[in-house]
Amino acid sequence: MQIHIPAPLRVYTGQQDVVTVAGATVESALQGLCAQHPEMKKHLFTADNKLRSFVNLYLNDDDIRYLEGLQTPVKDGDALSIIPSIAGGAASLEAVAQLSHEDLPTLSNAEIARYSRHLILPEVGMEGQRKLKAAKVLCIGTGGLGSPLALYLTAAGVGTIGLVDFDVVDESNLQRQIIHSTPDVGKKKIDSAAEKLTALNPFTKVIKHETMLTSENALEILAGYDIVVDGTDNFPTRYLVNDACVISGKPNVYGSIFRFDGQASIFATKEGPCYRCLYPEPPPPGLVPSCAEGGVLGILPGLVGVIQATEAIKLILGAPEPLIGRLLLVDAWRMKFRELKLRKNPDCPVCGTHPTVTKLIDYEQFCGIGGQEKVANTIDQMQVQELKRRLDAGDDLVVLDVREPNEYMIANLQEAKPDLKFIPLGDLGKRIGELEEFKDREIVVHCKMGGRSQRAAEQLQAAGFTKLHNLAGGITAWSEKIDPKIAKY
Repeated sequence: MQIHIPAPLRVYTGQQDVVTVAGATVESALQGLCAQHPEMKKHLFTADNKLRSFVNLYLNDDDIRYLEGLQTPVKDGDALSIIPSIAGGAASLEAVAQLSHEDLPTLSNAEIARYSRHLILPEVGMEGQRKLKAAKVLCIGTGGLGSPLALYLTAAGVGTIGLVDFDVVDESNLQRQIIHSTPDVGKKKIDSAAEKLTALNPFTKVIKHETMLTSENALEILAGYDIVVDGTDNFPTRYLVNDACVISGKPNVYGSIFRFDGQASIFATKEGPCYRCLYPEPPPPGLVPSCAEGGVLGILPGLVGVIQATEAIKLILGAPEPLIGRLLLVDAWRMKFRELKLRKNPDCPVCGTHPTVTKLIDYEQFCGIGGQEKVANTIDQMQVQELKRRLDAGDDLVVLDVREPNEYMIANLQEAKPDLKFIPLGDLGKRIGELEEFKDREIVVHCKMGGRSQRAAEQLQAAGFTKLHNLAGGITAWSEKIDPKIAKY
């Protein structure tokens, strides 16, 4: 049988996206996978050999939790999909659906001309366009996903668009965040986005919420909208959005992206599951790389964001087959789409039969981080200034770069440390012997920003290395604080 490997885990399979294994059950198939690629085990199983809660397994298109779990029989020709967190039925919006034909806002001649291609579609028509005008959609984030979905919702004639963002435009955003342009660098994203949307469609009301979405303000902000579209890029906000949508009864149009892979679904409806039904708990901090660390194809958020916009419009129009109870998987590199069935979990702590989460919680704490991503304190965190001082002093340090080869070609610390060692994180397990001669020396491990190097240092620590440092902020911090000639990426 074949096991489909998601993008975040391919670094541990030599970039293979499909691994062929033999086995009679899902468990034995996974054992075969881990035998071929030992580094996969710790990402799939806990120390006591239990499947990690943020990893879902689908045999063909069925969740094994609703089959026989790890003991589910498998046969030749089956496909097992590993779906980690990245961090049915007709449904119309209650608020819009309750409006009578007479209560729906009318369209001016100018609006009729603007939306004429919609109006000649029987599935939309005048009634549907008036529903779009009556609808209020909240976009969480104006970045990679938020850019295309906000643009297309505005162009489609959604009457009110709310934007939540507190960031500023950075030059590195422009590769994918198409609502912003070069003159916007340094400007508040929410102002840049609002200007573009108003210029695109003056009939759409744009409301700016220049704030971080928090447990304290989420329910108040969501109260003014019919649909929430999740364009977030971190796990605390994603769980916050999910729980707030369930508690307030708002559909959550979900999307996520990483490298070349995307996911989309609709959560938090009465009929369907919520995000926690799929992922009850978040992964440990740093285990799933962010787009800033792992990269993303610039076109991918456009593709997934347009899917989210499409599903939001279908909800408003009452289309018969929204992505409720379905998880759409997008592989942009191979241009393949797959669909998996999702079920509402009756034991879900938020949307289940007897919910235990009935108010918003501290999501930073829930996700194991505080404010910003923290790393475990068992490894010394060396600042770049300290590394510079010690290298200049000629201290006997080993510098280990655990990034990918393509990243090394962009920028590296070889000028500062000509004899630095380079072993990508995914190869560290099988190449750890190359570092055995340095076991009694101080080793400073670095990556782009400090996350992967922390995991590498912990791996070395488990192998008996004791004099370890993680370079806080990675080569990015070195470029910012030590040597601006080092390219930032």
